Amino acid sequence: MFTSFNEMIEEEMGITVWERILKEVNPDSLGIYTAVEDYDDQEIFDLVNALSEITKISVSDLVKYYGNYLFRVLIKKYSVFTENIDDYFQFLESIDGVIHKEVKKLYVNPNLPKLTCEKIVKKTLKMRYESPRKLCHLAEGLIKGAAAHYSEKYLLNHNKCMHEGDEYCEFIIRR
Repeated sequence: MFTSFNEMIEEEMGITVWERILKEVNPDSLGIYTAVEDYDDQEIFDLVNALSEITKISVSDLVKYYGNYLFRVLIKKYSVFTENIDDYFQFLESIDGVIHKEVKKLYVNPNLPKLTCEKIVKKTLKMRYESPRKLCHLAEGLIKGAAAHYSEKYLLNHNKCMHEGDEYCEFIIRR
């Protein structure tokens, strides 16, 4: 997550913005990230907060944007997860049981959210998101990235949210 965030900032906003964020946050890692290392969650939150201050874009909007970007990065690296799935909802339903299962094989402590999907009707999916990290806005961005990948038009309602005191987040996704 950290390496992709760093790449997104440098690619889309420039190295100067990345260096300014690092100067403001002064992270323990010094902003040197690798894909195999674990970093404190607070560090990514601090980086996003600093970016929000610099860009005057809300934290939730930045995290959604990053989620969309991250989906494109992940699909380039791990296209196997979409190769045999032709349907947007089928892909979303496979995240917890297939993708997260494989991620757990690769990383010691991936700290993944729990996702539960339920088709309400043919064109409506209810997704429950649970995580102590409360990265539901990242999930929204990933959902948007998946929709673009599948050329799917959708509407998303974020009915329940942990940021508003709910136990979990709930997304209603309509085609």
